[in-house]
Amino acid sequence: MPLSPGGTVPGRSRLSFPPLPFSSRRRRGRPGKGEPSGFPGSGGFQGTSLLGVCAARVVSGWTSLLRMHSKKTAVRYYVGIDVGSASVRAALVDGCGTVVAHAEQPIQIWEPQPDHYEQSSADIWAACCSVTKKVVCGVDAAQIRGVGFDATCSLVVLDKQFQPLAVNCEGQNHRNVIMWMDHRAVSQVELINATQHRVLNYVGGAMSVEMQPPKLLWIKENLQESWEKAGYFFDLPDFLSWKATGVTARSLCTVVCKWTYTSDKGWDDSFWKMIGLECLVKDKYEKIGNHVLSPGEAVGKGLTPEAAKELGLPEGIAVAASLIDAHAGGLGVIGADVKGHNLPCENQPITSRVAMICGTSSCHMGVSEKPIFVPGVWGPYFSAMVPGLWLNEGGQSATGKLIDHVVRGHVAFPELQSKAAASAHSIYTYLNSHLDLIKKSLPVGFLTVDLHVWPDFHGNRSPLTDLTLKGMVVGLTLSRGLDELALIYLATIQAIALGTRHILETMQAAGHDINTLFLCGGLSKNPLFVQMHADITGKPVVLSREVESVLVGAAILGACASGDFASIQEAMVKMGKIGRVVQPNHEHKRRGTTMSSAAPSILQRGPGFTSDGEDKHMVVPKKQTAPLRKKIHETPQGEDSSQGKSQEQQHVTQGQKVQFQDLVSFMSTGYN
Repeated sequence: MPLSPGGTVPGRSRLSFPPLPFSSRRRRGRPGKGEPSGFPGSGGFQGTSLLGVCAARVVSGWTSLLRMHSKKTAVRYYVGIDVGSASVRAALVDGCGTVVAHAEQPIQIWEPQPDHYEQSSADIWAACCSVTKKVVCGVDAAQIRGVGFDATCSLVVLDKQFQPLAVNCEGQNHRNVIMWMDHRAVSQVELINATQHRVLNYVGGAMSVEMQPPKLLWIKENLQESWEKAGYFFDLPDFLSWKATGVTARSLCTVVCKWTYTSDKGWDDSFWKMIGLECLVKDKYEKIGNHVLSPGEAVGKGLTPEAAKELGLPEGIAVAASLIDAHAGGLGVIGADVKGHNLPCENQPITSRVAMICGTSSCHMGVSEKPIFVPGVWGPYFSAMVPGLWLNEGGQSATGKLIDHVVRGHVAFPELQSKAAASAHSIYTYLNSHLDLIKKSLPVGFLTVDLHVWPDFHGNRSPLTDLTLKGMVVGLTLSRGLDELALIYLATIQAIALGTRHILETMQAAGHDINTLFLCGGLSKNPLFVQMHADITGKPVVLSREVESVLVGAAILGACASGDFASIQEAMVKMGKIGRVVQPNHEHKRRGTTMSSAAPSILQRGPGFTSDGEDKHMVVPKKQTAPLRKKIHETPQGEDSSQGKSQEQQHVTQGQKVQFQDLVSFMSTGYN
């Protein structure tokens, strides 16, 4: 796995920066995008000032540099700006999709109480301005053609004068963003789902606590002063395009995916009235958006003079309607040309692919020509990512964050830190090497034959849609050493991959025809994570040439808004490039199941359960065991038990077998 995007050798950039000196200090990973500190593949150069030049991380190589300088025409550049959970990044991207320069800056997160996560829109915008100035420093302004934003689907609250309003009981107005991963609105989402309103059909049958309607309802019920003063509620990507242009238009992506808007009928008045937010209907949806643009469509007249000065960009350049960050990642990888790579999706429509954006959480983006309703999977959303195609979005609420939590919470973590530092490797590179040392002659996946993790530490987003589920581990011993930590780490990655398999099988049972995975994001830099996903799903995994595919996706938006490309589809093909292909190791299958994360005893019955499903020795709260008991009782024990059942019924039982019997493995939060 290359340590820098595209596997190139850092040298003089096409922007005429001086050569960067090699550094022994690795670039720390980006926790906010699911890349725990020092994640494998995160090596490179820090986006900080060097030798008095612009503070941009140069990621181009000599080959692309020479290719560009050989061209007679001036190169056109696009700026992609990505707001993740814990940092803001910007990249300067050329028309071939090459990241020329990259910079990153952390942003603050407040956690005033459990499951409450807040940010500051002012802090986020300041970081956007800082990183953008770094990547465009020294560039001819005439060559910069457009800007695209993407961000987490967090809720921004402003008053009628566009000033920040508190989303907390402390009245701290600067903390005016409820983050996507905030779970404060549990009772509100239960109320909404109890309505069984028709709009819920487009979110897999049940709304997530991560979406915006329950958060709005929470504010109304708990922060009356902020609710009465509120003038505008923005999804974070739309807030950024408003800051850049002064136009309050919303992106079709955000309002369709997180707010219940539909591209054909718009807002559904009856839904908002039913859940007690009829006031939004009365003001003709001004507070949440009554002007909607397709992703990549130009917003207003481009950058305002004020925003241009703050960002260090030319006034009036095109600003694109934004995307949610995962959708930008999908845009950056899913349309790449695969000719010559001997992949099953070659000469197949784009609907045969799934883009998997692996960060703090993971999103699984599949498109279709016709709407496909998948139980437990968000969508179908029309034109929410690729214009003209329907989108289904599966997801896991905690992936990179879960791996980081498991590893750093182990008693052997200080030993891991010390040994990794001594070897000049990241902790995850060291763990991967340590697993290779202890596996002996067996495939590495077989090390966890007696250790199993259930990964729903932050609830289950897809396809079980149960935010009350908790994580657990089965197979612990009294061992407290580095070997045990490495095995827990491996079992966690396998569990995440098995969760992905469950999502894919659910989508396929509903009508999707998927044969290839396209991975991007921080976790795609980890070769073990990638290989486990290939092995466990049985599908080849395609990695983007540019690791920063989310930034490429944001730049694609800017390229379209500038008019340099006729369509999103054209820009996707020309700017998305394949890097490495990872094939599944089919010989690692054991007894008909992928990977030995499921021991033979687990395959016959769940851990701690007899063949009739009765709990014999596991101590789990009743509320937590209920869905597990149901799955065990419904899971067929014989190979012929699916005869006579409908395809949908067969899918349900198969999905349950995968999620419970294969996945079974999980770490209690008190493990240390």
